[in-house]
Amino acid sequence: MKILFLESHPMWIYGLPNGFKEEGHTVMISGPLSKNNISEMIDLFKPDLIISVGWTAEHSKEKWRWIRKAVKNTKIPLVYWATEDPLHTENFTIPLINAIKPDFVFTVTPALCKKYEELGFKSEHLEFGYHPNIHFPVQPLNDYRYDIAVVANAYPEYLKENPNAFRLEALNTLIKPLIMEGIRVDFWGKKWDKMGEYLGRDIPKDWIHGYLDYRDAYKVYSSAKIVIGLQNSRSQLTMRTFEILGSGGVLLTTDTPAVREKFTPGQDLIVSSNSFETVFNIQYYLNNDVERQQIRENGKIAVQEHSYRNRAKQILEVLVNRGIIRENGEIIQYLEYLKEFYEIYEVSQEDTLSKIANQYNVPLEQLIELNNLSSDKIYAGQIIKIKKKDI
Repeated sequence: MKILFLESHPMWIYGLPNGFKEEGHTVMISGPLSKNNISEMIDLFKPDLIISVGWTAEHSKEKWRWIRKAVKNTKIPLVYWATEDPLHTENFTIPLINAIKPDFVFTVTPALCKKYEELGFKSEHLEFGYHPNIHFPVQPLNDYRYDIAVVANAYPEYLKENPNAFRLEALNTLIKPLIMEGIRVDFWGKKWDKMGEYLGRDIPKDWIHGYLDYRDAYKVYSSAKIVIGLQNSRSQLTMRTFEILGSGGVLLTTDTPAVREKFTPGQDLIVSSNSFETVFNIQYYLNNDVERQQIRENGKIAVQEHSYRNRAKQILEVLVNRGIIRENGEIIQYLEYLKEFYEIYEVSQEDTLSKIANQYNVPLEQLIELNNLSSDKIYAGQIIKIKKKDI
């Protein structure tokens, strides 16, 4: 089967696509979407299934229209995976699916399946997962060798607008008691310097390390003695839950039904339901290396069933059972695929279309027509087709 992923963000192009590849399917990653390249990809690649995931740069309202226009006249099923549920169901997921009209909606929130069905979209629950090519154990690295680590954005604006959010309860349970006790926690992510009002005091500047590339997160998870993972809901697990365990991290998280449904506290991970338990667990496991290491090993084993290869299997089984679809693979970048048919050029900051036309001795109008441009305006990083190759 050929599967086209309409995505460019590192968070999504390395996990689930590789799961499909391992199942023997051929996957194309679109990269940045433009008004015309979606139809071009469909024409060139001829996918059997198109998948869109999450809320990234490829999900602007302008691109909703492009996706709908490109897909609506084909018979290719479009699937959307709503990974921002339930926090952004009303303000993002529902407007998006009403615009792009997918044939099927997967959601990370089980309770929302009924809602999507009532809106006219076939829907089922799909849990987050992890891929061992991206999240895997390594020997502790000196740059990330800390006692306690957090890899997450702080979201102070969201907490202000949603004071009853479960995430705030998780913060109060897992992080605030440590900060108040002066127990060092090292943070990677945005806006932790603005969390003083929620944590009782400002986090010391040297505890805050700022942005961490998604592809480097496994280094922290493998190197820290304990990794705190915040949950956003009692009924579902965050993506980082699986990624921390897959990287060999010792996870401390909130004690919820969703956690206990998938993992065994005290065996695969550590859970806490109040401030006292958090401080106790931190002190206990930091002082008991053997028990901590056993949890690390158990967690790595327990998470294996939640690989994106298994999620890919689940997706196809559901789509077959629900009548959406009736298979040796590879992952292809759209740019590499394009190179087979065209001479191409990647625009740099100082380029103009006229300059490129002169450089390759082709008429400006030819470049405009070949690339379906409405004007001669171009941007850095844009891929320009110069001319078709003689094949």
